[in-house]
Amino acid sequence: MAQQGQHTNRHKSWAVGLLLAVCVCSVAAIDSTNAGVAPSYRRRLLADHTYKQNDPVPLYAAKVGPFANPSETYEYYKLPYCKPKDGVRYKTLGMGEVVDANRMVTTPYQLNFLVERKGEKTCEKTLTDEDMSKFRRAVMDDWYFQMYYDDLPVWGFIGKVEKIIPKAGQPEYKFFLFTHIDFEVKYNGDNVVEINVLTDPNQAVDISENTKDVKVQFSYSVKWTQTTITFDDRLQRYERFPLNPIHLEIHWFSIINSCVTVLLLTGFLATILMRVLKADFVKFSREDASMEEEESGWKYIHGDVFRFPPSKSLFCAFVGTGTQIFFLSLFIFALALIGVFYPYNRGALFTALIVLYALTACIAGYVATSYYVQMEGHGWVQNILVTCFCYCGPFFCMFMFLNTVAIVYRSTAALPFGTIVIILVIWGLVTIPLTVAGGIAGKNNKADFAAPCRTNKYPREVPELPWYRTAFPQMLMAGFLPFSAIYVELYYIFASVWGHKVYIIWSILLIVYIILIIVTAFITVALTYFQLAVEDHRWWWRSFLCGGSTAMFVYGYCFYYFYARSGMSGFMQTSFFFGYNAMVRGCWTCCVRASHRSPLRFMSVTWYRSC
Repeated sequence: MAQQGQHTNRHKSWAVGLLLAVCVCSVAAIDSTNAGVAPSYRRRLLADHTYKQNDPVPLYAAKVGPFANPSETYEYYKLPYCKPKDGVRYKTLGMGEVVDANRMVTTPYQLNFLVERKGEKTCEKTLTDEDMSKFRRAVMDDWYFQMYYDDLPVWGFIGKVEKIIPKAGQPEYKFFLFTHIDFEVKYNGDNVVEINVLTDPNQAVDISENTKDVKVQFSYSVKWTQTTITFDDRLQRYERFPLNPIHLEIHWFSIINSCVTVLLLTGFLATILMRVLKADFVKFSREDASMEEEESGWKYIHGDVFRFPPSKSLFCAFVGTGTQIFFLSLFIFALALIGVFYPYNRGALFTALIVLYALTACIAGYVATSYYVQMEGHGWVQNILVTCFCYCGPFFCMFMFLNTVAIVYRSTAALPFGTIVIILVIWGLVTIPLTVAGGIAGKNNKADFAAPCRTNKYPREVPELPWYRTAFPQMLMAGFLPFSAIYVELYYIFASVWGHKVYIIWSILLIVYIILIIVTAFITVALTYFQLAVEDHRWWWRSFLCGGSTAMFVYGYCFYYFYARSGMSGFMQTSFFFGYNAMVRGCWTCCVRASHRSPLRFMSVTWYRSC
């Protein structure tokens, strides 16, 4: 009894800590929502971005690529543009910036502080057939370029396509290359505040297929304008779109819809469960000598409910990894709500994901091994190894395939060998040792599995069930309701991850995330009860799969978004889209996806079983 009390108190302390973490994130979310945007001091890119007249301010080119395929990006000089006279130099980037497919190179454009230029020539060259073919393909596929000036992003298009429809005959397409760029820079005092790029269609060169050996002169102009916008507020222009009242109204409509779904679902299922449980308790509390022979439903299998699941080492590894990623998501929300991931903070989110995943590995080791030992498992070393590789193994295999595809395409999405080595070193020297340390702490946890009743020596035979009570139909039922509560928000997330929009409303995303957890935990508890009511005691893996079945609907939404809401095409972009979504949502098996979001659902079912 003392051990059981310690075990209960330990779980209460864990639950209180989790609740406090969620409360802190909620308070930050409220503050962020009330402020409209985060305080300006959190958005400062660098404190020393001050210049004097004629000081050089470097303009770096980050990438080029098809606008419809955000993952298919290339180095700027993959196209035969003019290069600087002193040679191309690469800027040293952080790990997150490299993962974000940025390759910063210098350009021939001289944008010295407060120095205006008009019609400045960068170079004059005759385009060969190969150069024409590269530019023509870029214009045909609607390529864009992305540059950074004083850490401010700026975009522009390579050229344009004109469709000429003659009075008779087939329509003809003309391809024009923009050769002149107008830079409009705004400043306040000694700081650069804003930059815009305009391409002059009157200075476009025809590079259609019937043209040969075109002589091109590339040029640019620079115009400086004073503004009253301060340096601290210069990123607000990138936040205007997501904070547009129309878009905010859609977000709040989504939340209200989700809340109504939660209330209706809670009331409906609570009413059913209370009526059924009340009838069951009245039935089983009767003092009838023949009750032992007439027992049925969940009372009949009370001695088999806490029989440990098959493949319990893998099961515990999934639960541990899922708990780790759950806490990882909370830390990401906390960093986002305090303003760390401001718009176009290059690679900050990727860096945070890599570092936090490594630092939270101890959570996976502790939870997995602790549950494994409580389930009377003896191979705890093997369990730790399974925990280390159950998610990273499939993730690494998929990454190597996609990275190979990017290398074949010579895309900047391919990580350099040095970056891969750094990530592997972090995984080997931080993630694995912390997982082992957490596993050892979990092994030394003396808590026993507090089952409220004795488990029978031999399992009872499960009666034949109708098809709608089998695992897959229940997974569909369990996944549909949570998906219906988040599908509106999914569009904005996909448009940000797989598009060019900015997502900064982290407080709303946190609310939707909490709603998702509540709905899924509740529906999983209800389906587990209905499963036990038909004398099916194999609830461990079923509750786990039902909790993670929302991933099937999210992955199905991927197909809808790809073919109906985006213009993505090509083998590389298709591979990246479905491959990376598979890594996140568990295409290789729904169990891995369940490990992302199922720990609370599984634990809520465990709590329900104990009651």
